[in-house]
Amino acid sequence: MSAFVQHCLELLSVSGTARARAMFGGHGVYVDDHFLALVADDTLYLKADDTTKPHFEQAGCRAFTFDMKDKPMTMSYWSVPPEAMESPAFMQPWVALALAAALRAQAGKRKPRARKTSRGAAAEKGRA
Repeated sequence: MSAFVQHCLELLSVSGTARARAMFGGHGVYVDDHFLALVADDTLYLKADDTTKPHFEQAGCRAFTFDMKDKPMTMSYWSVPPEAMESPAFMQPWVALALAAALRAQAGKRKPRARKTSRGAAAEKGRA
């Protein structure tokens, strides 16, 4: 793991236990098991949504984009202001925004309903 990723983990640990996982040439970052950030090309990007995105835009941050089949794709992760990279105290409000966005996204997902497998359906027919 690079020194930059380690630095990001230290900054994000102000809000909980931070860990990184290598993915797609960068790293995904979790804080207390919530996926909050991406690290790509020595840039930290935090999760954002329609509620928090204006804060990032106002601070001059930029969205994470990548090329997919010759077409740029934008994800809901935004860079942080340079001063936030200086200390956990400066990072804390930005992590709070990312955590709020992650929790809203999680709350918006439907809980999967239990599905019967064909074996389970056959077993249930046998009981009837």
